[in-house]
Order: sequence, then C-alpha cells, then structure tokens
Amino acid sequence: MSASAKLPPFDAADPLGIDDLLEPEDLAVRDTVRAWAADRVLPYVADWYEKGELPGIRELARELGSIGALGMPLTGYGCAGATAVQYGLACLELEAADSGIRSLVSVQGSLAMYAIHRFGSEEQKRQWLPRMAAGEVIGCFGLTEPDHGSDPASLRTRAERDGGDWVLSGRKMWITNGSVAGVAVVWARTEEGIRGFVVPTDSPGFSAPEIKHKWSLRASVTSELVLDDVRLPATAVLPEVTGLRGPLSCLSHARYGIVWGAMGAARSSFEAALDYARSREQFGRPIGGFQLTQAKLADMAVELHKGILLAHHLGRRMDAGRLRPEQISFGKLNNVREAIGICREARTVLGANGISLEYPVMRHATNLESVLTYEGTVEMHQLVLGKALTGLDAFR
Repeated sequence: MSASAKLPPFDAADPLGIDDLLEPEDLAVRDTVRAWAADRVLPYVADWYEKGELPGIRELARELGSIGALGMPLTGYGCAGATAVQYGLACLELEAADSGIRSLVSVQGSLAMYAIHRFGSEEQKRQWLPRMAAGEVIGCFGLTEPDHGSDPASLRTRAERDGGDWVLSGRKMWITNGSVAGVAVVWARTEEGIRGFVVPTDSPGFSAPEIKHKWSLRASVTSELVLDDVRLPATAVLPEVTGLRGPLSCLSHARYGIVWGAMGAARSSFEAALDYARSREQFGRPIGGFQLTQAKLADMAVELHKGILLAHHLGRRMDAGRLRPEQISFGKLNNVREAIGICREARTVLGANGISLEYPVMRHATNLESVLTYEGTVEMHQLVLGKALTGLDAFR
C-alpha cells in the first residue's frame, strides 16, 4: 500500500474489520434479525426475565419463522437454506438480546428440526418440517435425563415393541420448549440400540411440567418430559440412524450455534460497559478516561472479537463441509468461557449498576451459566480436545 493511501477509520464496533469478510447477503440476514430483536425482544426482556416467563412464545415463534430464522441452514420443506455463517450471525444477534431467545431457535432448528431433516422419513419430514419452519409448531429435543446428562449412553428411557407399535416410558429433564412444544424428538433405549422417536405431544401418556425457580434462562420455557407408556406407531421412529451417532450429531449442530451466540451476549455486555464508561463521571471526568477502565475495555474487546473471528472461521469450515466435532468443541469451550469473563468484567465497569436489570450485563452473565453447561460441559469439551490432542481416551 502506498504511503498516500488512506486507511479506513477505526471502528470501535468492529475493530478487526471482520465485516469485510461478510457478503451482502450475510449482512442482510444479520440486519434483519437484529432489527427483529430490537423491536420484539429488547424492550421487554428484562421484565420477562424478572418475572421468569416468556409470554407470547407461540407468536414469537411464528414471527421468527416469518423471517426465516427457524431451521435456517436446512434445505427444502419451507426452510431458508441459509449458509452456516448466516445462521451463526442470526444466533449472535438473538443471544445479544437474550440467551433464552437463541435457545428457542437453536432447539427448534438445530436439534428437533435437524434430527427430523437428517434422520427422518420422507413422511416425517413432510408432516413436521414445513410447520416447524413457519413457527406454527414448536419442537423440543428429549435426550438429557434426571440422572444422565453428560453420559447419554446410560439413558434409561425405554422404547419397547408391542405388536406393530412402540411404547415409550421414561423421563427427560431440562428440556427447552417442552411445555409449549407440539412435537418432541425423544431418544430412547431399544433392543437394537438407542433410537429417536417423533412424538406428538398430545399423545396419551405424554406430559411436560414446566420447571420453575430458575435463576438462569428465566425468559425461556424449560420443562421435564414424562413418558408414561406412550404408544406410538411404527412410523414414529427415525429410520435413518441407530446409536448415539444420531443425538450427538444433533448436539454438534446446536453447539455450533452457541459458538456464535455466546459472543452476542458478550457483545451486549461489552457495549453496555463501553457506553457507561463514556458517560459515567467520577473524580470530575468520565471513568473511560482512567487507565484501569481502559485496560478492562481493551481486554474485553480483544476476547470478544477473537471469539467472533473464531466463530466465523468455524462457519466457513462448516459451509465447506470440513468442520470436525473437535473444532466445534474448541469453539464452544473458548467462546462461552470468554463470554462469561467479559460479562463479569463489564459488571465491574458498571459498579453497583451492573447488578440492575436496567442494564443487560447481569442477565447475560446468569444466562451464560446455563450455556456453559448445556450441549456439553466445560469438562466434556476439554476431554474431547484432550483425546484429539493426545490420542488417549480419558472418558473411560
């Protein structure tokens, strides 16, 4: 570059110029989801969080369907057929509003719809996917059990053949969307191995009591699933997969969205701290003019935009068909952990105001405690990477 060439101005919102890597279509997706969240979530979410509810969830789901946010990377059956990067950008914008909203979309698209799309019969796909993509039917994903979270191979829910039917019995725990779902993808042990079942939630014997008294993901519906001899036809089983490969591949898809989403929560908290530092005065000047505050802001910005760059890199690999599960673990482990650190540092910049719901920081921090655990705990992802690095299996 010649000495006379003019550099672009420094952009505090995009200090690394990551937007230069995005196509116009990518930016259009991001802007659409950001505008929707600004209009339909941000003015209300603090109140929802304080009350521990997500009112109008079915209406929100239909609106998300209308902008193509449900099952975004899937093709056909009314799905948007978006790129992985575009889906990631949507997750970032949704979680910048609230983790509960991103969880609604992730469970719908990356777990329930993805399972049916990848492993379902043509009949199952035609029956459920168009309505789920439109938000007319909400889905949930039943894998985690009360006594088996990080060890899905030990699940106890059973499905037994009875003539031409299947009969399911068991319990699932910590299920997002469960109480409002019209369909549940439930994983159960059978004589031939672990199988997935498409369960209409109006089936006799199925119930989904909502879990209350949460201090995280409060603007989200979380439930237990109870299956008390739920009788299903033979056509309810997902025909294209047997064993843990099925649910684990769905989890990998959902974890990818978290890699992006966590950076949304981090961005919201960082922006709140930056705005506060510019306007809050102590000792006669804005606190953003003090060295220690600038050091905090600089460190937060570095980790935030490194995380976004990592998410973008993984998205490009997914779009190229080259993204490995270990690389998703790398992203989930780093980005959620760093997002929590950013939230906690942002809270210190805001001082006592950092614990108030007038600001988003504490809400994001408590939500991320759930994100840190679900779709694989820190320890699980450390061991996935440890095995990949050493060739030695520490899970046994």
